[in-house]
Amino acid sequence: MSAVRPAADVSLTDSDLFDSYREGTGVVLRYGDHGLAGAGGSSDVHVAAGPDHVLRAAALVRSALDETPGLGVAMGALPFAGSCDAVIRLPERVIRGVPLHHGVAPQPVWAITGLAPDPLPVEYEAAVERALAAIEAGEVEKVVLARSLLVEADRPINARVVARRFNAEEPGAFVFLVALPGGASNLVGASPELVVRRRGRKVFSDPLAGTAGRSRDRVRDREIAQQLLDAVKEQREHRLVADAVADALTPFCSNLVVDSEAGLTSTATLWHLHTAIKGTLKPDAPDALTIAAALHPTPAVCGTPRAAAAALIGRLEPFDRRFFAGLVGWVDALGDGEWALTLRCAEVSGTTARLHAGAGIVAGSEPALEDLETEAKFGVGLRALGVEPAQV
Repeated sequence: MSAVRPAADVSLTDSDLFDSYREGTGVVLRYGDHGLAGAGGSSDVHVAAGPDHVLRAAALVRSALDETPGLGVAMGALPFAGSCDAVIRLPERVIRGVPLHHGVAPQPVWAITGLAPDPLPVEYEAAVERALAAIEAGEVEKVVLARSLLVEADRPINARVVARRFNAEEPGAFVFLVALPGGASNLVGASPELVVRRRGRKVFSDPLAGTAGRSRDRVRDREIAQQLLDAVKEQREHRLVADAVADALTPFCSNLVVDSEAGLTSTATLWHLHTAIKGTLKPDAPDALTIAAALHPTPAVCGTPRAAAAALIGRLEPFDRRFFAGLVGWVDALGDGEWALTLRCAEVSGTTARLHAGAGIVAGSEPALEDLETEAKFGVGLRALGVEPAQV
């Protein structure tokens, strides 16, 4: 791997960040009050498919950053379970932008010609029934089951346009655009869930679990939010996630503050239960990606116990998740960084885009309602692609 030049900071807008995106090698990340884009050439940190891929990636990235002159930054995405190579790049320069939290989403020039779900709703509900049987048998306490939706268009889908639409429609999300190997595919999305943010000795996480679709009617929307907050099943599902994240962060921290009760957070189209977690890291705490490796996969995307839930996912899901429910983000030579779950995303290739959406299954889950939850989550990506969710 060749050395890269020190990263340079240039203040720009989100629009300019997406303008800087290079097909085949580009990475653009935007969250909160800042955004980053790789510029110029880049060197790749090769993380092969296989077990313990996030922990292996963290070690390889740390070694690469140690060899990089100046304050280098590693950016990219890692798959859910090591089923494919990770995409981690060290760009020659990093452009740092000031995000736009408003603006009109650009109109797509393509028209959608087909939608193909995998599995079909009836098949997904049958898988949920099998998951509930495994829960009743004591095999798992929670498992997250996902669905896939292949979207076909009449002409090539421009991933940069899709990213800008995500950015305009989901201003509070972690928006990402990552060129996948081979130069023909792009990973694009707007994740609502931050796994870890490290700033010096401060660490933050914002686990989500428990979801409800929003209403355009303000009164009804507040009713939906309150129903979510009061739902025993949703609260139980959420607590499994929040406790697991807090337990994984504890060894790294000298103190950790966890919300005693779940609160509400929202995107443009969905309500979520969330728990704010923040702490002070011990002096010898590792970098952001190593901390993320200790958390991933959380019960928000896998289940608990982790190994049993992952095995059940392998039996019940008829497709490879690839980057869905993996990690996307950045880490620098100081160890600071941010990693989000790769949710509300699509892999765009030519005239197709493949979406994924999942739902957490616990005792008391109802298959038809879990199917509706995945439909609501598909809606975020469908709107970014220029599709009205009612077409599904």
